Amino acid sequence: MRVAGILPEDAPDPRVEQAERLKLMPIPVMGLVSQPCLEDTDTVGLGYGQDARGYSEMTATVTYTVWRNPIVRSDPINLADLEEQMRRAIEDVPPWPRPAWLVEQVERMRYPQLWGAVRTTWHRDSSERYSIRSVLVDHVNYILMNQYRQELGLSGNPWDQPAPAVTDLMVNGQVSVLVNVVEVPGAEVDTDPFVSPRPVFTDELA
Repeated sequence: MRVAGILPEDAPDPRVEQAERLKLMPIPVMGLVSQPCLEDTDTVGLGYGQDARGYSEMTATVTYTVWRNPIVRSDPINLADLEEQMRRAIEDVPPWPRPAWLVEQVERMRYPQLWGAVRTTWHRDSSERYSIRSVLVDHVNYILMNQYRQELGLSGNPWDQPAPAVTDLMVNGQVSVLVNVVEVPGAEVDTDPFVSPRPVFTDELA
């Protein structure tokens, strides 16, 4: 979620409109099992493609806040390791009132995030491009390019697009995942020290 300019104190929370748009998703939006150390930020990234026949694809991405000490959230151990510039930006309170939801979002930036932790994708038409391997590889590379540029040795230029760090050959398709207490086929990537396994579900859940 991005906002620009000076917003009035009564500016509407964009998550409300976002929640309405999510109702267009033809399949359930998946998330991680509820657990004390992870908090759903209630912010879902939504992407879609359209053609003459309507929606051809939709993607919903869920991010979580990580609490190392979920019992005492004021514990400094919960704070993210931020660069000084980012820390100053968070602590710089403007002289005008801000919407409560914006203040909440800024405060949340103090804590580590599992950015884009779970992605639910739907494609109207079947294609090899949308196979379980391709969807997983696309998701992992998107995370790496946006959150781990330094580890990949990339510059700060967002247009610097090297060859993908993860390919189909790195995918292990011999795993299963529990979804609503049901075991379903999945896939994972576990071949790199800074890539955590990310299961992807097959069929209508992919």
